Amino acid sequence: MHPLIILAVGMATVLGLIVVGRVHAFLALLAAALVVSLLAVGPTGEAVAAVAEAFGATAASIGIVIAFAAVIGKALTDSGAADRIVRAFTGEGDGRVAPALAGSGAVLSIPVFFDTVFYLLVPLARSAARTTGRHYLRYLLAVAGGAVITHALVPPTPGPLVTAAELGVDLGTMMAVGLVIAVPCTATVLAFARWADRRMPVALPDPDDPDAAGIPEAAPPPAVLPGLAASLAPIVLPVVLITASTVATALDRPVGWLAALGNPNLALGLATVAALGVWIRQRRPSRAEVAASVEEALMSAGVIILITAAGGAFGAMLRASGVGDVLAALVGDGAGGFALLGLAFGTASLLKIAQGSSTVAMITTVGLVGGAVAGVALPFHPVYLATAIASGSLVGSWMNDSGFWIFAKMGGLSEVETLRTWTPLLAVVGVVAFATTVLLALVVPLV
Repeated sequence: MHPLIILAVGMATVLGLIVVGRVHAFLALLAAALVVSLLAVGPTGEAVAAVAEAFGATAASIGIVIAFAAVIGKALTDSGAADRIVRAFTGEGDGRVAPALAGSGAVLSIPVFFDTVFYLLVPLARSAARTTGRHYLRYLLAVAGGAVITHALVPPTPGPLVTAAELGVDLGTMMAVGLVIAVPCTATVLAFARWADRRMPVALPDPDDPDAAGIPEAAPPPAVLPGLAASLAPIVLPVVLITASTVATALDRPVGWLAALGNPNLALGLATVAALGVWIRQRRPSRAEVAASVEEALMSAGVIILITAAGGAFGAMLRASGVGDVLAALVGDGAGGFALLGLAFGTASLLKIAQGSSTVAMITTVGLVGGAVAGVALPFHPVYLATAIASGSLVGSWMNDSGFWIFAKMGGLSEVETLRTWTPLLAVVGVVAFATTVLLALVVPLV
């Protein structure tokens, strides 16, 4: 069977099960991987074994990192470290609030999942709006926009983590380039938030309104918060270790101990120890409380690991079908590499619009276009293909996206208000991220 027909069947399986059948993403991706494998690999026994092997390979590459990231996020929240970081950013002055909230969201979303960060920061946005008597929408968009940017572009959140792994991109390179692209994206968020707040201001929800009952309010700060250095250590430590190892390798001066410390699994493990150490020192939880908190974090991580591993299996089966060779022949070499960037961005955008999840859009797209990388002489580093996919996964957030409802319900906005603010914000940010990706690929190809 022709690879493009197999691709069409696989994509139809994923979208049909998720969009029409409302099947969980893990089951949908696994079913699609099995279907593609049966069409591409051969006999049933071999096809099933190939899916299981690809599933295990993906889980081995990303499972430990995601699990550690979930524990770090929980410990940062429970210890008050996340609150300490936010309060260090905010400071005094009306003009600083929106940049501070956006910066806080961007920093915290590196190890912490978007919904947790948004829930943590929404009360501060409401409190600032109540104090100033204005700019509620501006603060809300700053929080959400800052958080979603690094969630999509910077590992160890699942989407960029899997995308980098599938494309063979070193995690330090992915972190560094993702952070660079996040800078103009954050500036775009702040500019859009200011513009939207002037054009379509949103009233601060009335706490006595029954419809606002589920909206979090700012809690009084704990009596004692951790120090800023200790609070930032679990975030900064893995970034520094992984990036240092990447730089040393790129300069052909690998150091044994640095390579070990820069291994993503060990780097995130050390960050986990640091985060738990801050929590234990600050809050003095019992052993049972520590065990229960870690177990809660790992349970949430388990679902993400299953989804990403199933997506990795689906991508591996697409590559086995030969679809990558077909795409490589279509785009050719040289300028075709930039055509591949456009294909990656457009495919991720369409998948995001169709099924709602940025993570699923990213891991499905990388499975589609990843196989073409080996057949194309890219004029730039494949990290830019990864960030093009991440950029596309931001475009098209609407009512089938859980982030849409998190923003609407926690922010106290109607569906129409959310469609007029959140949806265009992410579309603009996605386009800016893609434009920055193309510019960097031209100016700093890293090859």
